Amino acid sequence: MLRIWIFILTLFACSCYRVPDRINPHVNYQLQDQYLNKLGSAFPPLSPMEQASDWGREYIIARAFAEELDLYRAVSTYKRALILISKVEPQRRLEIQYDIVLCYFLGKKYEEAIESFEKSDLPNVDKSFPAYHDLLLILYECYREMDNPEKQARILELIDQTFPDTGEKLKVSIAIRDGDLPQIEYYASGFQHPSYLDCLLDSYKLKKKSVGGAQMLNALIPGAGYLYIGQRKSAFTAFLLNGLFIAAACEFFIHGHVAGGIITTCFEAGWYFGGIYGAGEEAKYYNERLYERNASCVLNDYKLFPVLMLKHDF
Repeated sequence: MLRIWIFILTLFACSCYRVPDRINPHVNYQLQDQYLNKLGSAFPPLSPMEQASDWGREYIIARAFAEELDLYRAVSTYKRALILISKVEPQRRLEIQYDIVLCYFLGKKYEEAIESFEKSDLPNVDKSFPAYHDLLLILYECYREMDNPEKQARILELIDQTFPDTGEKLKVSIAIRDGDLPQIEYYASGFQHPSYLDCLLDSYKLKKKSVGGAQMLNALIPGAGYLYIGQRKSAFTAFLLNGLFIAAACEFFIHGHVAGGIITTCFEAGWYFGGIYGAGEEAKYYNERLYERNASCVLNDYKLFPVLMLKHDF
């Protein structure tokens, strides 16, 4: 008997875990070739002599693939151009190496982008390199996606030093994509008038669901927490199952079947406390999806994704 009650108390302690209210959104972008086509190349066009060379022909084909976002074939062709080009043309080599890194970045192959960067001559370039601004943005986003905070911070410091406006914009982008509401409020306070950040915060706070409220409602009436966040089927299922187990446990105890009553109560405790935790999780999930829809619109409309901050294409 003692073991059974210890089990019930343990189940109670585990199932009443407070779901954190902080959201973990996942906001992505869908890049279209029409957007890139509006940007100009950072590099001068090939001369007639360069166009007639073996590497020049490969370079032209690679750019055509890249402009259509056929990135796999673009990278392969850029690499062929890199093999054919002479080392006496260091500037063009840098351009091809950069375009390879850009292809990997646009294809969300962040590890390959960093690997190509580190194997190239690009680590030695400075702000005189025509695509330096875009290169720093690419490196920052790649290190962020690869969860390398040390190098991420180093690149952000370089961006702040050389392109302070981009640095400020990037910090706002990070706060929005991370769902860091206190940081967003801090940046919003820096605007003289209500901004898109205020609209984002107000829209989210107006429609968000309380995680603690969902758990409390489900504790009072099983299923009420799910009904609060609009999940009617889950609410009905939770109410029905808890009701059946409670009724069954009462019947067992009334008719003197103590063991059966205890076992049924254990099962009911699992459903009951699990439902409380589940209601909190679903409220958190609801808030994340709500935030993602609003944040995605802001990030796209105001070009706050790093890929939309690029100044040049191929």
